[in-house]
Amino acid sequence: MIFRRLKASLVYLLLLILTTPALAYEDPDNENLSSLISYLEQKGFEVQSLLDDPRFELYEDIVERFTKSAERKSHSLDSYKRVLNFEDKARKIDAFMREHASQLKQAEQEYGISSSIIAAIIGIESDFGKNVGSYNPFNAYVSMYANGYRQDFAKAQISELLKFTKRKNIDVFDLKSSYAGAMAFAQFIPYSLNKWFVGDDIFDMNNNIMSVGNYLAYFKERTGDIETAVLRYNPSRLYTKAVMDLAKQAQS
Repeated sequence: MIFRRLKASLVYLLLLILTTPALAYEDPDNENLSSLISYLEQKGFEVQSLLDDPRFELYEDIVERFTKSAERKSHSLDSYKRVLNFEDKARKIDAFMREHASQLKQAEQEYGISSSIIAAIIGIESDFGKNVGSYNPFNAYVSMYANGYRQDFAKAQISELLKFTKRKNIDVFDLKSSYAGAMAFAQFIPYSLNKWFVGDDIFDMNNNIMSVGNYLAYFKERTGDIETAVLRYNPSRLYTKAVMDLAKQAQS
């Protein structure tokens, strides 16, 4: 009888463990997160429910991903291109431009930006739409802030992200991004999505093409130079050179 009761108790305990949802956020004493919650609440955002969501997680490797990015390493242009898998993208760019010829032409006419440069940026940023990242942007930016990395940038992007998801009626945890929180085929951070993205669906390639054109046109007008506009997309001279070289591959 005692054995039966003990067995029943163990079964009940096991079922309780298996069916009780685990909270992903279990660190109420984290001062960085507390200050972030306070900041966002002052901005009118209720974020505690997001932090309590089982899909929320802190990325332990987030700072390492930034500090070991290709742009942070000492590269020659050739080695940087190998990291980007440049030759593979050079083989793909013509087919991408043929597939999206109509929208690329429209973007070129509307924004005055070469269609090959738009295609090159999408190629380098997301391998022509095949790679949009495996992170979640909310988790990425909160992880940056919690780890004390670029906190002013991170909290500003969280605010922009929550504005965007509220306006578009999107569940923030349905979004995918790079480790840096950049989204869609154009890899826009939330601020750029709110300011330059054209259209509603961030995973529509036509919208991404127009958005890259819109972004580059804005900075070309202010800098007077397309290469400087590309540099504003990613502040790396190697990146700018790789984009311009990939665009030339489409013209050859």
